[in-house]
Amino acid sequence: MATQVTFRQADERDLDLLVGLYEGAARWMARSGSVQWRPGGRGAEYFRGRISEREVWLAYAAEGGPLVGSYELWWDDEPAWGPQPPVAGYVHGLMIDRDTAPAGTGATLLADAEARITAGGRGLARLDCLARVERLRSYYEKAGYRVVGENTGKPQPDGSHNRFTLMEKSL
Repeated sequence: MATQVTFRQADERDLDLLVGLYEGAARWMARSGSVQWRPGGRGAEYFRGRISEREVWLAYAAEGGPLVGSYELWWDDEPAWGPQPPVAGYVHGLMIDRDTAPAGTGATLLADAEARITAGGRGLARLDCLARVERLRSYYEKAGYRVVGENTGKPQPDGSHNRFTLMEKSL
């Protein structure tokens, strides 16, 4: 049974929510030994840019319930995937609030993103994750994504470059 959540698109009034959600997710990752995100890595300006350039979706446990997660939906991702025809939507920044999210929330967020991609007339969902974070790659494989390549040149907000696994799912 899918986890029941409601979604709404984020706007600038949600910057503090997004920063707090990111910080909680980054601290959880650090405690779990993951290096995907670091506390302090994304502030209000980061999310302001995402809201103005992309779609950022917030997920709530129920109408009026607590925030349980969010994700970003992009319609292109040239830094990671290079120039591409408009056949895919790109899922980024999937975040779960470990204190409020019921089991299965991550899968529910992915399903919502995939439905929006399909509604946008595209047949592929794409995402990427740090190549050295096997646990995350395995999670996405269990959700139906397959590895289709790697990218070693994708610039990070701090100017560094990491190796990323590129994954996609046919919708």
